[in-house]
Amino acid sequence: MTLKLDGKRALVTGGSSGIGEAVARRLAAAGAAVAVNYRSHPKAAKKIVAEIQAAGGKAIAIYADVSKEREIETMFASLVEEFGAIDILVNSAGIENKSPFLEMPVGDWDQVMTVNLRGAFLCSQLAARQMVKNGGGVIIHISSVHQTIPWGGYAHYCAAKGGLDMLMKTMALELAEKKVRVNNVAPGAIASPINAEWLDDPARRKQVLALIPARRIGQAEEVAGAVLYLVSDEAAYVTGTTLVIDGGMTLYSSFLGQA
Repeated sequence: MTLKLDGKRALVTGGSSGIGEAVARRLAAAGAAVAVNYRSHPKAAKKIVAEIQAAGGKAIAIYADVSKEREIETMFASLVEEFGAIDILVNSAGIENKSPFLEMPVGDWDQVMTVNLRGAFLCSQLAARQMVKNGGGVIIHISSVHQTIPWGGYAHYCAAKGGLDMLMKTMALELAEKKVRVNNVAPGAIASPINAEWLDDPARRKQVLALIPARRIGQAEEVAGAVLYLVSDEAAYVTGTTLVIDGGMTLYSSFLGQA
């Protein structure tokens, strides 16, 4: 099955590295014009854009910190000016940091919630307004298996991802009749910069692998493939659901909270 996105216009937040980068490249390869959002890695974003263009695709790099409403508004204004409209939004920007619940500073809580949940809400709202005006579109949140699995030391991260699950379902319910589909993609253990701390620790890597029936770490490109399917016309009847890409990790969910 060849999935094509010719003529579609997409924005990928957090598109300068990891899963976001893989998604941006995959959507561009399928024919979409892609805006690669970045916050702190302009050189990486511009390199991705240059390589997409060299391969015959259309892409732009676009700055915004998704924790800041004004910057998001400026990003969308620039995107509409450049592409004319938006058909696809992939909310991939996200952060995590370990902080035991009893010692967690409120600043850590606020930072994770603001980027991972509030940022997705703000981007989705602006995108959905454009999509409704233009006859439809697709919004994908890059969530996590931790939207359902507890993870000791990451209460803020899990709360944000759990909130993202209900945000997605409610958006899907409200927007379906307006021809805007909304879904989550929930990765498990993926080889990406956000997981560098435990990926580079042999003991922790072994511990994580023990909780994955497939006995391997996933690749960002595998997540990107799921996103491509969900934003394509092949998934035209799919909305309000989560596609889990985890090698079976959620099958061991009762144990993962102790990892």
